[in-house]
Amino acid sequence: MPRPQSSEIDWIARAKSLEELIRAHSAEADRIRHLPNKVASAFAANQLYRLGAPRGIGGTDEEPITQMRVIEEVSRSDGSAGWNLMIGIETFALVGPSMATCTEAVADPSVIMASSTAAVGEALHCEGGWLINGQWQFVSGVHNAHVFGATVRKINKQGESDDVRYYAILPKGRFEIVDTWHVSGLRGSGSHDVRIVNQTVADTHVVATLGHGDMPSNQLSIPLNVRLTFNKIAVALGIARAAIDAFIELAHGKTPRFANRKLKDRPFAQRQLAKAEARLRGHRAAVYEHTKRVTQVCYGGDRLSDEDIAIAHLLASEATTGCVYVVESLLEAAGTSANYIGHPLEKLARDIRVIRQHTTVSPQHIDHIGQALIGNGLNGFLRGV
Repeated sequence: MPRPQSSEIDWIARAKSLEELIRAHSAEADRIRHLPNKVASAFAANQLYRLGAPRGIGGTDEEPITQMRVIEEVSRSDGSAGWNLMIGIETFALVGPSMATCTEAVADPSVIMASSTAAVGEALHCEGGWLINGQWQFVSGVHNAHVFGATVRKINKQGESDDVRYYAILPKGRFEIVDTWHVSGLRGSGSHDVRIVNQTVADTHVVATLGHGDMPSNQLSIPLNVRLTFNKIAVALGIARAAIDAFIELAHGKTPRFANRKLKDRPFAQRQLAKAEARLRGHRAAVYEHTKRVTQVCYGGDRLSDEDIAIAHLLASEATTGCVYVVESLLEAAGTSANYIGHPLEKLARDIRVIRQHTTVSPQHIDHIGQALIGNGLNGFLRGV
């Protein structure tokens, strides 16, 4: 299997080279409620989905910051495309290390993989392997996927199970897409349900769950609950930057109703832009700085302190909330123009709010973060998944 050498590739340049293609298909993605195959295929052809994948399945096992910067750049072109890429990167990075017994499923570098942990299906022991049944939610990018990884629990012939989770790996044609993603924000992410009914999977294709596995991978050194926050923030940062871009373009071309000067010359617009820029840069710098620290500690073989874990979640939550503020504050200054369907700011506002709802970066963990910072230990999601 061909394995690109990361030192030979400018990943950010690759992401930027796809800007025109992504933007050209953004409206179509919203209309059909999933990423057009042409965009997904371009991600695969440029090896972006496998940025964090182990080398044993054709990845380059890049550091989190490299993955984040690529996702941020793509999300600046379109939030749904960025989210789609982000989930694909995470799937290969965190399920990939468990796939030593079924590498042939993703041997072709053009293969795209989707997965879901939003539900737990059943794997009933049977002749020939395991009989898989279940329905999984929020399977972003599944319309483009050639392979699906379904979270399951094993049930033996006596009907007994335990709390251990696994991934059942199935090829396209053996899982059904259920049309459920009827939403306003991140419409193009294609986060529909997947249903599997009575599909037999060989034992070699039921593998260890998210963040485990025997294949060499630097990604597994970072606690899973921390690792899952990084790339979500990158999508939010890219959308917020796109909002600033769109506002500046609008400000140079718009003369507000009942006014005699352009939006760019109005003090309120200038003030909102300045505050948005400061907030975005501050959150971005803090997140990247701590991500660098987490990487150095974990790649060096040490364990993250409770404080480092809490700070990772604090910065993730605050940055995502801050990005929502950036977009909404610019909408205030933009006036009615930003309310019209088809205006970039209208779509960006819909997209950014969805990210804040994701459990890995939402504000709901703030009490547990404070508990950890005051020295009372980790609890809830911070304790690990």
